[in-house]
Amino acid sequence: MATPPMPPPNMEGGPPQVVAQPPGTDMTGICFKDQLWLSSYPLDRNLVFDYFAISPFYDWTCNNEQLRQRAIHPLDISHLSKMTGTEYMLTEVTEPHLFVIRKQKRDSPEKVTPMMTYYVLDGSIYQAPQLCNVFAARVGRALYHINKAFTTASSNLEKIGYVDPENETAASESKASKETIDVREFNRVNQILQSLLRKLPPAPPPPPFPEGYVPVPTGEAENGSETQQAGEPQQPPVDPIIDQGPAKRMKY
Repeated sequence: MATPPMPPPNMEGGPPQVVAQPPGTDMTGICFKDQLWLSSYPLDRNLVFDYFAISPFYDWTCNNEQLRQRAIHPLDISHLSKMTGTEYMLTEVTEPHLFVIRKQKRDSPEKVTPMMTYYVLDGSIYQAPQLCNVFAARVGRALYHINKAFTTASSNLEKIGYVDPENETAASESKASKETIDVREFNRVNQILQSLLRKLPPAPPPPPFPEGYVPVPTGEAENGSETQQAGEPQQPPVDPIIDQGPAKRMKY
């Protein structure tokens, strides 16, 4: 197998300068594209990994880099399966527009643990968001809009129940007459409720908290709810797909 060409050098004649990010860094808000490389080499399944290697998403301590230093194709599974540690695999290919690269940890020839997923879309490299972050953002956005809808409905109901100052006196008198309480009827209903309460069994104790759950103190929960009711609904969390899609990421 012929060795694929390495990325072109930078303007000073040395290897391309790439700022490596520490492991675990969230880079879903940026994208990378090197127009010079794309104009010099075709983007296909044989060269896409060399293009990915010049991006800030690349981990230089991976097994693929060891294969590149030995002049072996970095995606050769016959060699990668014999190694352990971090590696990259090309999982999906739709030449020349889409390439999906998965970062995984290999413990044995049969056991691998997925870590991250990246995709090359029309020459731009992105880090795919994790599924839990997408779900959390979508649920938070839905709760935000539900809370905002209830706030709007509540304000409209207050406007419907508005009383004209000229008729306020008459309305208050009619309201007072309607709210007159019959003491004998009140006592009779109270006796019925008391007799029913004595016949019912005692309420069961509340279920225990799940293991590892730390309940929020009552004072902090009340202060938080009062603060949220007093002000406007909090803004929804950032959606990794809607708010950080390919068109809205910072270009490198």
